[in-house]
Amino acid sequence: MNDLEQVYGIHAVSALLTHHPKRVKQLLLAKGRQDVSIEALREQAQAARIEVRDIERRELDEKIEGVHQGVLAMVSPSQIWGEAMLDELLDRIGEPALLLVLDGVTDPHNLGACLRTADAAGVHAVIIPKDKSATLNATVRKVACGAAEVVPLVAVTNLSRTLQHLQKKGVWIAGTAGEAEASIYQQDLSGPLALVMGAEGKGMRRLTRENCDYLVKLPMLGSVSSLNVSVATGVCLFEIRRQRGV
Repeated sequence: MNDLEQVYGIHAVSALLTHHPKRVKQLLLAKGRQDVSIEALREQAQAARIEVRDIERRELDEKIEGVHQGVLAMVSPSQIWGEAMLDELLDRIGEPALLLVLDGVTDPHNLGACLRTADAAGVHAVIIPKDKSATLNATVRKVACGAAEVVPLVAVTNLSRTLQHLQKKGVWIAGTAGEAEASIYQQDLSGPLALVMGAEGKGMRRLTRENCDYLVKLPMLGSVSSLNVSVATGVCLFEIRRQRGV
């Protein structure tokens, strides 16, 4: 099973078993833990005819660097969407598109948190550049609490070109920047939209910024100059949802 990936944590593994059971090749559970959540995972796996093994907790500790909660799934490699699938996704959306673009977010904890927030806010897809970005791994899946299994993650070769293509498809591009004149609360965000969040500390790259239709900011009233990217993403996405009446 050297070519398999590890997914750990109750919520992440449950989402896999619910949405992509065929990807799960083996489920490892810590001996001695028999609470409701663990038994539910066991039943899900057995119903899907997935091998379930009970092993000593120390063995799980040796396999995983993180809080595994007594659960480890061995799964086939992650499925990341290619940019060619964006058109297919946009064509089948029955409401104004809502996309989240992460320009160079390299911390897997932040990517996982953004995926979790994107799922909660009804984002149709999260777009990342193939280079200089975190990608799907066990940490991302654990932090995302299952969202990594349901929110399409699209990795693109040229982010600027992708933004231009989205504009041709009728999607507005809203970039976030501290120096923007308009607050996110002053901007109409009700139409088809791609929200662009910049990298931790550096913000959006120059070419990404130049391909935005407009820039918005979050009003900062305290002593800190910026928020963590996953926190800022949540504030922005739910303002968009508020404006859409959802």
